[in-house]
Amino acid sequence: MKALILSGGRGTRLRPITHTSAKQLIPIANKPILFYGLEAIRDAGIKDIGVVVGETKEEIKKALGDGSKWGVKITYIEQEAPLGLAHAVKVSQSFLKKEPFVMYLGDNLVKEGIVSFVEEFKRSRPNALILLAHVKNPREFGVAELKDGKVINLEEKPRKPKTDLALVGVYLFDSNIFKAIEHIKPSWRNELEITDAISYLIKNKYNVKSHIISGWWKDTGKLEDLLEANRIILDTLEPGVKGKVDKNSTLYGKVVVEQGASIIHSVIRGPAIIGKKSKISNSYIGPFTSISSGAIIENSEIEHSIVLEDSRIENISRIEDSLLGKNVIVYRYPHKPHAYRFMLGDSSQVGVV
Repeated sequence: MKALILSGGRGTRLRPITHTSAKQLIPIANKPILFYGLEAIRDAGIKDIGVVVGETKEEIKKALGDGSKWGVKITYIEQEAPLGLAHAVKVSQSFLKKEPFVMYLGDNLVKEGIVSFVEEFKRSRPNALILLAHVKNPREFGVAELKDGKVINLEEKPRKPKTDLALVGVYLFDSNIFKAIEHIKPSWRNELEITDAISYLIKNKYNVKSHIISGWWKDTGKLEDLLEANRIILDTLEPGVKGKVDKNSTLYGKVVVEQGASIIHSVIRGPAIIGKKSKISNSYIGPFTSISSGAIIENSEIEHSIVLEDSRIENISRIEDSLLGKNVIVYRYPHKPHAYRFMLGDSSQVGVV
């Protein structure tokens, strides 16, 4: 069995961060989202992995390398444009050949992993196995309708959902999926949709089964989803201090201080993680906050946020529910301004009080 991780999307809902960085490499609890999926696949016993890449291919390749760090072999497959999930499968056929394979969306997090999902496929050997989860807002997802465990219908973002079972973004297929893709046409988005390919299998009496997860999962395509994922993963960490915490600082709850980090005259209230070689001084770091490596926080408060590498926050009374990219500087201007001065990327949001 092989695996296919899709990492070629543009991440338009996370701009401006994704103008300069792959969305799959945004860190959750100081570890890129993509790494969680790779580890879930490895832990299910799959070692031969294809990674579909697009315009951020060099960044993805730099982060993953040849896969030896995880004990797997990675093959990179270029997709010339984001033309749909089924298109990504189509361009990967020479890698996948006739073996069954897991397809895993690179910006997904499945907390419980996919071991039981893969084991079920090996036991029952359907033509396709779809990972599903009960959700409160099925109108925002692809929704599956089941009968005796088999999938009998799929509907994309229905106005009146027949069930609350959403497609998680993890699939297992045998080689019949290639035949299905050959028989579908691009959607209104000019993309080859994987739901259309699965619908072809259903209509032509192939065995399409479902596996419903009971644990937590998240598609991290939006800011609020990233922050929720960060919150949940942080709460699973074991506290530990490898950096320096001075006697005037206090750590509460689950706090990870990585090697080379320094905490000076500050309060850190967990769950939180302070990255390597970062510096926190005269500040308060509140719960559910991830500070990446090399960041500097001085005379400031921040909570329920993600701060990426080498960013700096100075003299800011309060930041919350935020995502700050790499090398960002946020500071309070020393004099009361007659006007605000901004340099903002596309799709930025600024709230001014």
